[in-house]
Amino acid sequence: MKHISKALMLMAALAVSACTNPNRFPGDGSAGGYDATAGQGGIIPGSANDPRSSAYFQQNVGDRVLFAVDTSSLSPEAQATLDGQAQWLMANADYLAVIEGHADEQGTREYNLALGARRANSVMEYLIARGIPASRLKFVSYGKERPIEICSEEACYAKNRRAVTIISAGGLTS
Repeated sequence: MKHISKALMLMAALAVSACTNPNRFPGDGSAGGYDATAGQGGIIPGSANDPRSSAYFQQNVGDRVLFAVDTSSLSPEAQATLDGQAQWLMANADYLAVIEGHADEQGTREYNLALGARRANSVMEYLIARGIPASRLKFVSYGKERPIEICSEEACYAKNRRAVTIISAGGLTS
């Protein structure tokens, strides 16, 4: 207990001393005078306002599409979202994508794994048809194992019938 108290006091002293002079760096106060938004029109690299970031993809392009009950057919809304994903992936060739297929809790585990796979494959085939190389795409099915809403109502079921495109820089693992 004595060592924990000393460690906490040391951490508190370091935290307070680090904040003593807000003007210690030139420029806008960021480390080393580096202005992350300089020359970029206010774009912060990696943020949701950076068109090359995964945060931008998720929040502005849309990383998921929803499906009707017991189907893997893409709705017009889903196709519009996937068109945006395809454009983003074409413009950002250094990213790869894993498409996750999901189902609601109705039905057996085996049925929902197969349905999730059909949904993810449907998205992958759509992106390939829009010019994304198959080598940049992979899909996986989680069936009903990873719900985002848990309740036995249609509103929850509808949110869980989805395919989510997860992007990453670098190579895909098998």
